[in-house]
Amino acid sequence: MKKTRGKLLLLAMATQLTAWGTAYAAGPTFMHTGSRTTQPVGHYEFCQKIPQECNQRTPKRAPIELTRKLWAKIVSINNSINSKIAPRTDMELSGKEEIWSYPNSGFGDCEDYALEKRRALMNIGVPAGDLLMTVARQPNGDGHAVLTVRTSLGEFILDNLETRVLSWTATEYTYLKRQSSQNSGAWVTINDGRSDAVASVR
Repeated sequence: MKKTRGKLLLLAMATQLTAWGTAYAAGPTFMHTGSRTTQPVGHYEFCQKIPQECNQRTPKRAPIELTRKLWAKIVSINNSINSKIAPRTDMELSGKEEIWSYPNSGFGDCEDYALEKRRALMNIGVPAGDLLMTVARQPNGDGHAVLTVRTSLGEFILDNLETRVLSWTATEYTYLKRQSSQNSGAWVTINDGRSDAVASVR
């Protein structure tokens, strides 16, 4: 079983690496962000526990250059974390709703996957301002959290519900709000042009 899973993971990675050329050809696409908005409760409490995670300041600058090498690392990290973390709700793990934390136990829900991917990408040198925790609505109306990666070729979504790393425009989510690219403790609204949904997630 482990061998089969490993082969499938390698196949998924190979497919994603070929997608780099598509990203390059398509041209950059970026979310339209607006004014400062409320910070999700779970992220606020996460910041209280680990203040250094939320006081990162990034000067206004161009997003990180998306090279073939960086794309390979993004794909690898996304696949690795999706495969090694088992999904569990906050209620199942701690008896409470909306607890944002690193999935150090090997279990977590959507925001925990995203936090772990953010940490892994920061560890290889991607600036905090290009790794943005993002809140969205799924087509069924449920809230969801993903990681948005800002690059010179546009913004891409790392998602525990999707094996591929997709451009944000290729997903079915309605994006509501995300961390500011200049201040990891601040959040800004998103208008993705596809919905008038109000950014009011927990």
